[in-house]
Amino acid sequence: MPRPRSGVTIRQLRASEKRKRVWAFRDPLDPRGLVALMNAHLEYLKVKGYSERTIEGVRWSLSDFILWCQERDVMRPQDVLKPIIERYQRMLFYVRKEDGQPLTLTTQHARLSFIRQFFLWLSKNNYILSNPASGIELPKVEKRLPKHVLTSHEAELVLATADLTKPTGIRDRALLEVLYSTGVRRRELAQIKLVDLDVERGTMMVRQGKGRKDRMIPIGERAMAWVDKYVREVRPLYAVEPDDGTLFLSHWKGPLSVHNLSNLVARYVRASGVAKQGGCHLFRHAMATLMLEGGADIRFIQAMLGHVKLTTTEIYTQVSIKKLKEIHNVTHPAARLKPPGEGDGDEEGDASDDAETGENPKEGDS
Repeated sequence: MPRPRSGVTIRQLRASEKRKRVWAFRDPLDPRGLVALMNAHLEYLKVKGYSERTIEGVRWSLSDFILWCQERDVMRPQDVLKPIIERYQRMLFYVRKEDGQPLTLTTQHARLSFIRQFFLWLSKNNYILSNPASGIELPKVEKRLPKHVLTSHEAELVLATADLTKPTGIRDRALLEVLYSTGVRRRELAQIKLVDLDVERGTMMVRQGKGRKDRMIPIGERAMAWVDKYVREVRPLYAVEPDDGTLFLSHWKGPLSVHNLSNLVARYVRASGVAKQGGCHLFRHAMATLMLEGGADIRFIQAMLGHVKLTTTEIYTQVSIKKLKEIHNVTHPAARLKPPGEGDGDEEGDASDDAETGENPKEGDS
């Protein structure tokens, strides 16, 4: 394996090599074979405007399936029957990764979805008479809550970890402030340009986010102030011509990659002493949860996060339990260390004693 260049970890280099994997296909030039038709399907997705990330996911999933089929002498799509796809589905369930862990149900769902989409395309274009994947039931995707969510105090601890005596510390503080204020995804943050920031209006344009959608979102004054400090004092040290205007640059004179951003933020989280793990998405979860607890309408949070469906944003209503905790403390008899009414009995006892003796405390005072 080649030696990684500055700023790139061994893990990132291995992942890059894995993405460039050369699949050992048989008969790749057969015009009616699975390989040639897969390439035609990928070309169709490009023409339809699918993102490169989605196309790469389709390529990986279909290549793995086709290689599995060819090992069983299944070379053409008309030879793929429903039992074959069902066997492949069982294989995905039982296969183990290099670390011994199984594929998540989300990964299994995605791979089988791409296969179903491929055979639907083949059927529509009359490459096959019937669709063998039409009756395949996809695995049920688990609905998980965020594993870790930073509190406002913990977020401030992470922000304060940056060493402001160094240029990289000022850049990192500005970067963390933008993440905390806006909740953008790491890929979106890596693509932010100088022209996307509007200081006067206090807004930031996220261009071509997930789903190739643009959105305008607000950014806090504190985050904007740190960005301004970084742009004036630090960015000129890292910018080289031709400058494409990318906001956050690395100290080796290039834009920060998504992997660099993840490692950088995760390093600050560990250094802060916060007993939670994660990277850029920690601040995304924190922003959404804290805004919801502060009384923001969930539809505004949906707009901030760039979610297409409100059901995706509603996950934070389960994470943000501040209001539910308050109601639980007030209404549940075992929620507090002292039961309701305990400690108030002395005053009630005095009043009952007065009633029993027939004395009027007001008359006694007078």
